[in-house]
Amino acid sequence: MALMPFADAASTDLPLGRLLRLSLFQVSVGMAMVLLNGTLNRVMIVELGTPAWIVALLIAVPLLVAPFRALIGHKSDTHRSFLGWKRVPYIWFGTIMQFGGLAIMPFALLLFDEAETFNLAVIAAAASFLLTGAGFHVTQTAGLALATDLAPEDKRPRAVALLYVMLLVGMMFAAFVIGGLLIDFSPTRLVQVIQGAAVLTMVLNLTALWKQEARNVAATAPDRETPDFRELWNAFVRDGRNARLLIAIGIGAAGFAMQDALLEPYGGEVLGLSVGATTGLTGAWAFGALLGFMWSGRMLGRGGDPLRIAGIGLVLGVTAFLVIVFAAPFASPSMLFIGATLIGVGLGLFSVGTLIEAMNLAENATAGLALGAWGAVQATCAGAGIALGGALRDTVAAIAMSGDASAVTATRATGYTTVYVIEILLLLAGLAAIGPLVGRARRSANELGEGAGQPFGLREFPT
Repeated sequence: MALMPFADAASTDLPLGRLLRLSLFQVSVGMAMVLLNGTLNRVMIVELGTPAWIVALLIAVPLLVAPFRALIGHKSDTHRSFLGWKRVPYIWFGTIMQFGGLAIMPFALLLFDEAETFNLAVIAAAASFLLTGAGFHVTQTAGLALATDLAPEDKRPRAVALLYVMLLVGMMFAAFVIGGLLIDFSPTRLVQVIQGAAVLTMVLNLTALWKQEARNVAATAPDRETPDFRELWNAFVRDGRNARLLIAIGIGAAGFAMQDALLEPYGGEVLGLSVGATTGLTGAWAFGALLGFMWSGRMLGRGGDPLRIAGIGLVLGVTAFLVIVFAAPFASPSMLFIGATLIGVGLGLFSVGTLIEAMNLAENATAGLALGAWGAVQATCAGAGIALGGALRDTVAAIAMSGDASAVTATRATGYTTVYVIEILLLLAGLAAIGPLVGRARRSANELGEGAGQPFGLREFPT
């Protein structure tokens, strides 16, 4: 066991086997993310003929819950109960919501196939996406908090880093398995795959949760004093040092996210890839994100500037979208997969770099709120970017096919490439916003060098 990756995350109180079992809830979260952000958007757009702007809005619905992750974590910290559990109730109810959303989802999606049930389909699909998204956000927030509770302080960063890596592993595994199952697409097969994912979610999360949190009635006593979230939050946001950083995070998050609802349909509609092949794009993205995580960890372990790392991620993002744009004229699926991988690497570097800088902005007592601000800005801007990307694709495609003189040279790729060019411009704007912050001393040089040579891990890394 000592030779296994992340073996140094284990401890006497939290052995590696128990930690790996706990990490199974991240596998279920990764599976749900692949379904919502990858497979289903291609199925709805290509196989079911759903307008891309509706699909983009549906995919953005779960992100509405993400800005409340800081509040969810605070509530689980201060949960009042006679049972003595703080995290278990949140993980359990999050699992139930995730299961319920996936259970009704395939039937909601199949309603899009009939014109007379279209409005009902939109309502039912939105409800299923919201349930699933709220479920995995609650489960993941409380699960990461539980891992933080169980791991000793010196092992906590590596333990939480292992959980984040398991999220990416779960995404890659789910992408390839679901893609293989949907090679021969049919409505019946779609129902089987999504409801199978719902059952597997229950199995994985219950296995992860079993006998992990010890009961402590004193810690959840209903009559104990608890800090007020609003006061803690107001104290944090009154500090204006992070305004430019949050702007850069928002621009970069939107720039990376506009393609979330379009990459797989782009591969299916423009390059003629199958459902299974386009689902593999999500696996390539997750593999790239894992590489970005490992690369950023190596650079930070050597004392690298977090914002310089984030800037490298933005540059790689620009390169990735250029490769994807040229995949259409070259009719090259290989270029599309390379671009998807580079998007993952760039997003991994950008996310880790900006997260570490957000942690550096806060005192120890407000580090959780700094992460909450990072997650709230990133999730909100990513959701807006996804919705805007779908709307732009449909609008440009409609103009291109209208028969106007300006549309003579238009192709099926026009709507998609327009969005990718806008993403390139947003990432360049993010570079402009983050540039003045690179190298700016917020801590002494000695403090910046303290992490050099130390094992890297992300404490309480949000999605």
